[in-house]
Amino acid sequence: MGPRPCLTRTDRVERNPSARAWLVLNTVVLNTRDRRCDLGMLKSIGMTPRQVTVMVVTSMALLGAVGSLLGVPLGIAGYDLVVPRMAEAVDIVLPAFMTDVWRAGTLTLLVLSGIAIGVLGAYIPARGAARLTVAEASRNE
Repeated sequence: MGPRPCLTRTDRVERNPSARAWLVLNTVVLNTRDRRCDLGMLKSIGMTPRQVTVMVVTSMALLGAVGSLLGVPLGIAGYDLVVPRMAEAVDIVLPAFMTDVWRAGTLTLLVLSGIAIGVLGAYIPARGAARLTVAEASRNE
């Protein structure tokens, strides 16, 4: 057994699905927290806390769906473009298990997980923002 390759921080994140999910979740949480003042303004014109929560969660679900529906085909296209050229560059033939990697169930799971991460990441900060009074939301700005 030879020496293990040195993995940089970026390599560890790219290879670990839970790390990627955490990065997306963190982005959704920060995005929702940044909109607290806007959400307070919507409450000041009559939106209920439930409407604020539903609006934020729905917008993040839509963003997760669009990101997943664009990301999966672009990832497949990138794979189909890069992997054969890399194999040609080093003059090898890749076995079928390395080239036929896309399964409908896996792709569906990827799309659904993108939506779920957006919804779960937005729910808690959306509830917190919905509970803010108008004065608290405007004071944060």
